Amino acid sequence: MNLPRPLLRALVHLEALAARPGDYLQGVGWRIRGLKLRSRHRFSALMGHTRHAYDLWMASREVQRIRTIPADPGVPPIVIVIDCRASTSDLARTLGSIAETRAEAVDVVLLGPVTSEDCITLPDTKALGRWLGGRPACWLIAVECGDLLAPCAIRAYRAALEAEPHGLVFYADDDLWQEGHRQSPHLKPLWNAELALHHDFVSHSSLFLCDAAMVGPDWPRGALNLVSQKSVHVPHVLHHRMRRPAPVLPPAQLPEASLPHVSLVIPTRDHVALLRTCMAGVRATDYPSLDITVIDNGSSDPETLDYLEQLEREGVTIERQPGPFNYARMHNNAVPRLAGPLICFLNNDIEMIAPDWLSFLAAAAMREEVGAAGARLLYPDRSVQHAGIVIGVGGGAGHAHRLQSDGAEGYFRRVHLPQYVSAVTAACLVLRKDRFEAVGGFNAGDFAVAFNDVDLCLKLNERGWQSFYEPRACLIHHESKSRGFDRDGPGKARFDGELAALKRIWKTDRSLDPFHHPELSQFGEQFVVRL
Repeated sequence: MNLPRPLLRALVHLEALAARPGDYLQGVGWRIRGLKLRSRHRFSALMGHTRHAYDLWMASREVQRIRTIPADPGVPPIVIVIDCRASTSDLARTLGSIAETRAEAVDVVLLGPVTSEDCITLPDTKALGRWLGGRPACWLIAVECGDLLAPCAIRAYRAALEAEPHGLVFYADDDLWQEGHRQSPHLKPLWNAELALHHDFVSHSSLFLCDAAMVGPDWPRGALNLVSQKSVHVPHVLHHRMRRPAPVLPPAQLPEASLPHVSLVIPTRDHVALLRTCMAGVRATDYPSLDITVIDNGSSDPETLDYLEQLEREGVTIERQPGPFNYARMHNNAVPRLAGPLICFLNNDIEMIAPDWLSFLAAAAMREEVGAAGARLLYPDRSVQHAGIVIGVGGGAGHAHRLQSDGAEGYFRRVHLPQYVSAVTAACLVLRKDRFEAVGGFNAGDFAVAFNDVDLCLKLNERGWQSFYEPRACLIHHESKSRGFDRDGPGKARFDGELAALKRIWKTDRSLDPFHHPELSQFGEQFVVRL
């Protein structure tokens, strides 16, 4: 939409107001009262989901970012392969977009039943392999007939290659070109090998080093798989596509494997109904070997005390740790006495949906590269509470996709795909005991209640043990019912101090989450464009 930016911005605000007037006016009220961060969170979600949000982003943010790409040096030479095997009807449009790049040292190959005086024409992938065999390995862009290259595509790829000379694959962001309109942008993370197993976000939107031996029937995905370990993200929308491969949900069952003993740790204070529900779910869990420790943080309700005594008679370990609630210290005190080798930190307000949740998390935590493994947590209304943690949201950290309906597709089905993330919540977290101890456990001094899990995960990440989100472990979280919320009074003061510590130690107000994107909003947990 070619409207001036002020009119586009006004249109986006009107669309947000019309969609959810109560939420919009509440955001206005917060802004008037000086609650800027809360207001920005609200408007990020409201405006980012409007029909013309992407138009506004293109007219403002994209225009600014394109200006930062240096001039095209004309090297290295690049081959563009246009796959015309399925259709040739939109070839002229694709060729026209290549011409608009005005790039030097670019050859164009047409793959399929088509002829052209201006391009190299090859009937199939075997012919492409023979053609590549007559030349050294070359930098290649594979596009589908009908897809468009952005005018800045070649110079952006060459600039990225100059900045990262050891990369073998340079993959860019893309959007859909439908009915003459750009829409549905895919702003991608830094290389996420686990996510790439379930969603091909690289084929037909990348530049890669290719030789004849890499060309086969599964083109170009098969070639890209051979060099994907050296993948570099180019954070610009360089491809406008007719269609994309859909994400593929992982199988609902894990392959049979030997799983180690797990020690579950559940903190509680009164609220016996919550604890009963959680314990019933634990007992119904299908897992070969586990033990349970309940940390009682000064319960006084007689019914709760009777239930704790009952659990103790049934073989559950009860650790009595009265005093002010310090989640981090309580768990640090309990861990040395756990049998391990895996620990599961589990809130007392967790309710199990299916019996296989622990098997999925334990299998993930036993992977050599994984530190903490976290579950998909839902609110009781089945909206998303946690699907991994994004660093930098609101200057601290936020739960990815929070409040999205669990049945919604959301942002490229990320809620439903296993993937590496920067952190996961300790409301349901599994990790190796020796790795917890290797990084010094939780930081009880700076993060008594909030962000201790984020700090733990970031320490594990620093040691090469990456946090992992496993959506097939899905549970309900009745969040913060035991200890309340952090909005007012002493709770707010403590939370503000913990947020300040997170910023001081991990620079979360200045760092970018590698599994997010600089042009996704930092003021909300929904994956929407930055406005």
